Amino acid sequence: MHARTVKMSTPGVLAVVTVFSMIPGGLLSDIRDTQGLEGQQLARGSTVLHHRQKRGWIWKQLFVQEEDPTSQIIGQVKSDSDRGTFTIKYRLSGEGAGDVFKIDENSGEIWTLKKLDREKKAFYVLQAHAINTRTEEPVEPQSEFIIKVQDINDNAPQFLNEPYVSSIPEMSPVGTTVAQVTATDADDPMFGNNAKLIYSILQGEPYFSVQPKTGIIVTSWADMNREAREEYLVVVQVKDMLGLSGGYSSSTTVTVTLTDVNDNAPTFQQHVYTFALPENAAVGTTVGRIMAEDGDIGSNAKMTYRLEDDLIESSTFIIETDPVTQEGVILLGMPLDYESKRRYMMVAEASNNHPDTRFLPLDEFSDRTTLKIFVEDVDEPPVFFSAVYEWKIPENAAVGTVVGTVSARDTDTVKNPIRYSIDKKTDATNAFKIDPNNGTIAIAKALDRETADWHNMSVEAKETMQNHLSSSVVVFITVLDVNDNVPRLARDYQPYICEGTQAGEDLLCGNVIIKKCFNMERINPNFTIRDNQDNTAGIVARRSTFTRKDQTQYLLPVVLTDSGTPALSSTTTLTIGVCSCLPAGHCPTAGVEALALSGFSMQTLIGILVCLVTLTGKLMTKPAMLTLLREQEPVKTVGKEDKRSFSILCHMEDRKLRREEVRASIRMSLRESHLIGPEDEVFRQFILDRLAEADQDPYVPPFDCLRTYAYEGSGSSSGSLSSLDSCDLLYNFL
Repeated sequence: MHARTVKMSTPGVLAVVTVFSMIPGGLLSDIRDTQGLEGQQLARGSTVLHHRQKRGWIWKQLFVQEEDPTSQIIGQVKSDSDRGTFTIKYRLSGEGAGDVFKIDENSGEIWTLKKLDREKKAFYVLQAHAINTRTEEPVEPQSEFIIKVQDINDNAPQFLNEPYVSSIPEMSPVGTTVAQVTATDADDPMFGNNAKLIYSILQGEPYFSVQPKTGIIVTSWADMNREAREEYLVVVQVKDMLGLSGGYSSSTTVTVTLTDVNDNAPTFQQHVYTFALPENAAVGTTVGRIMAEDGDIGSNAKMTYRLEDDLIESSTFIIETDPVTQEGVILLGMPLDYESKRRYMMVAEASNNHPDTRFLPLDEFSDRTTLKIFVEDVDEPPVFFSAVYEWKIPENAAVGTVVGTVSARDTDTVKNPIRYSIDKKTDATNAFKIDPNNGTIAIAKALDRETADWHNMSVEAKETMQNHLSSSVVVFITVLDVNDNVPRLARDYQPYICEGTQAGEDLLCGNVIIKKCFNMERINPNFTIRDNQDNTAGIVARRSTFTRKDQTQYLLPVVLTDSGTPALSSTTTLTIGVCSCLPAGHCPTAGVEALALSGFSMQTLIGILVCLVTLTGKLMTKPAMLTLLREQEPVKTVGKEDKRSFSILCHMEDRKLRREEVRASIRMSLRESHLIGPEDEVFRQFILDRLAEADQDPYVPPFDCLRTYAYEGSGSSSGSLSSLDSCDLLYNFL
């Protein structure tokens, strides 16, 4: 008891006694505060502080048992100032007031109105009020107290995280943890044994056991074999009340699967496997399948098959593992021949890819079996001794000459006779014949290499008995050339020379050295011929001053000789026209082209390039006009070796003349042209000097061109009408 000072608004002193009491179980009943009453007094204007004696609430510990449907008194609250005169009445507020609990306003007794469920609500917090019945003023400060719902064992334990599935390796040792089951009980774990659980095995012994307090399942049987039994169902029970009678229980099932380990070796079910295969089976043909049984699964059952090293058998057959079925697939690796070998015997081995030496020794992870393969005889077509036949024969060989012999044999044991024939579809010319008995091929009609230089045909060999099987082989016959064609010009050439032109410094530029077939210089005063040593030739003018007035055409006989044995030759005549050329040196009615010959052997002079050159006037030291001649048609390939066509063009010098030098030279030429002709010795020497200079100059590449120098004429009093007077044009040419 203790006193506190308060302000009073009315005469007299009100003493209030506050009593604190502890409720067993940790529930505290107290009067929280008296400031509410004092505040009311202060609000009414009290200014004098008075001392009063505190009073307090009096009650016992309040409990109510759950699941009790009867209405009953569970306790009483009372103010110590209550003298039983009914001057104080009691009221109740807070959780469940008026619904779950009620209070007798005169006595302060608290009653329950319905049954309670602790699992839904374990306690209620309420407030008690003591009110003056006359003034309706609080006699005591509001007091808060707790009503606790007392637990009874009304809930069965429940397993969490169902269903339970677990797996362990087969052959696991005793004590291996399989899984842990967990159950909960909604009852109060702090009150009695209502929520205290115990686990036990209902099904699964003697292979498994469970720890009673933790629910951990472990193995209790050594070396459980997956191949014997793969799955187990373990039933675990849980009880509350520590397993005592009267408690609740529930159960769950744990599915335990044994996973595979490699504890089994592959084993063949047969000691010998026998197969048969026809001798004409294609390489890669499946001979058969063998299987080694392995009780394991997955990667532990994967195996590799192999054949023991035997040079003949292992090269003739191969074995592979089917990745799906794990069978050994035997395949043909090489062609078979019944006549050579009729039976094969070998040893096949199957071994695990991933042996586990914890369970078996390494050498026990494999097994062997014997394979016998028989080759079956098949009637086969004849076989030629060569896959292809190639022969050569000169084109002048006489009819009946033997070209060669094809030969085939019957590989079967009966050795049937064979007849030979030429497939007429492949020898349209009927140039050859074959002996049907011995396969000898001979010439049936005269050959001509120029008509057909090679022949190919199909020769058939057919059995004369049994199934008349046949096979074919290709025969190639090359006809060799002999010198039986005279050389001829490749086409009709139309060379020309421009009239009225003056000769330049070179007759024919470039290194053209010939081996003359015919000395044209001795019989023709106008032209000479130069052999280019590449089956072409060039014609060079020997003089100048060609005019259409004097003569419009010149005939030039040319003798062509090949290098065959014996050598053959022919004579042809070229018609060289005199043309009124355009200023650039082109003839509007004809063209100059390199000449080519066909029908020659390799060293035949095969073409003639026409280079028409006229000479300029006396003391002319610089070229006046340039004409480029090019080969325009290819040369036909003849003879024993390939002949190539070449562009016969003249050498061009690197150095250029100054415009002033060109103009001076032209003026001098025009002034003195009436004094000098193309046969003048000074001009002839000029040409020879220019030729020597071009041949010996190491800095002048062979541009393959022909430089033509035109002689304009003897001059006139009216001056030149030629474009040679144009310095710009000449400079562009040079």
